[in-house]
Amino acid sequence: MNTNYSENNHLILRGKIVSEKSYSHEIYGEKFYVFNLEVIRLSSTVDIIPITISERLLTSLNLEIGKKVVVEGQFRSYNNYENERNRLILTVFAKEINEIEGEDEKEEVTNEVTLVGYVCKKPIYRQTPFGREIADVLLAVNRAYNKSDYIPSIAWGRNARFCQNMEVGTEVKITGRVQSRTYEKKYEDGKVETRVAYEVSIASMEVVNEEETEEQTEEVV
Repeated sequence: MNTNYSENNHLILRGKIVSEKSYSHEIYGEKFYVFNLEVIRLSSTVDIIPITISERLLTSLNLEIGKKVVVEGQFRSYNNYENERNRLILTVFAKEINEIEGEDEKEEVTNEVTLVGYVCKKPIYRQTPFGREIADVLLAVNRAYNKSDYIPSIAWGRNARFCQNMEVGTEVKITGRVQSRTYEKKYEDGKVETRVAYEVSIASMEVVNEEETEEQTEEVV
């Protein structure tokens, strides 16, 4: 089991602050705030990513709208109970934040996340009407203090075919980008609510310790 939590879940974003910070919660006297970061893809599509940040990282930085920053941290999840329903909330937990000075356009990494986790639901493979292959993968990523983050991910093309037959419990390493997606939630009473989903778009995927898994399977057989 991989217990290097900083390597299990590492993310870096470069973007522009597009909302005021708002109070989120407090743990052991440490206050946390949230704000939205606009991250532009190579295709010029914009993702709006929620950032959770400790007050202790803001001693020398003001989170002004329009300011460009680099955020390094982890992609995390938590359960929110509201209206007797359980909802998975996703956010980027900032461990470091730095302002981008001037008009430097050098962008070695603008939106990259690396996760090592376990497939915790059978991947759902499908094809679009235009024949594009997609697979939905839910990963459980270990965190300190016996906690886990549950990260929705999407694989495309050959990666979708690769993961469609993966068993629950398979350990994988993925790299990709965090993206936002707007969708409509329809209720039984006819009410329609517009929501935003956050997920990882997978660029590469590999099975961790595949040889060990095969050896253990052979021994059992």
